Amino acid sequence: MDFRILGPLEVSRDGRPVVVGGQRQKALLCLLLLHANEVVSADRLVDELWRGAPSATAGKALQVYVSRLRKALGADALETRAPGYRIRIEDGALDLWRFERLAGEGRHALAAGDPARASASLQKALALWRGPAIADVMYEPFAQA
Repeated sequence: MDFRILGPLEVSRDGRPVVVGGQRQKALLCLLLLHANEVVSADRLVDELWRGAPSATAGKALQVYVSRLRKALGADALETRAPGYRIRIEDGALDLWRFERLAGEGRHALAAGDPARASASLQKALALWRGPAIADVMYEPFAQA
C-alpha cells in the first residue's frame, strides 16, 4: 500500500488506486495516517470527526467508517486496539515519511559540505508535494496544525 497526503489524499495498492469514499471516511483515514502505527482512541476520533459536537449515533457511524476502510484497505491494515484503532503501515509507505527522510538526508549532506547531494535529496523531497497537505480535509480542525 502507498499513502499520499502531501496534496489530496491518494491511496494505491500495487500501483492501482484504492477508492476511499465520503468526506468523513477520508478525514478518518487522514487522521489515522497522521498517527500511523499508533492507537488513536475512538473518543478522539469521534471528537475530531464531529468537531466536538458528536451526534448520539457518532460512535456507531465511526464503526461503519472503520468497516468501510477495512474493506477498501484490507482487513490487516486497520486494527481495533483498545481504546480505539490503529492503521498499520510499513516504513516508507507514507509520502510524508519519505519527505522527512529525504529532507533530513539533504540537511545532512549540506552540513557535510556536499551541496550537490543535498540539492538532489531536497529536490526529490519537494517533488513529493502535490499541493497543500491533506487537501481533501484541510479545513478540519485536526488538519490545521
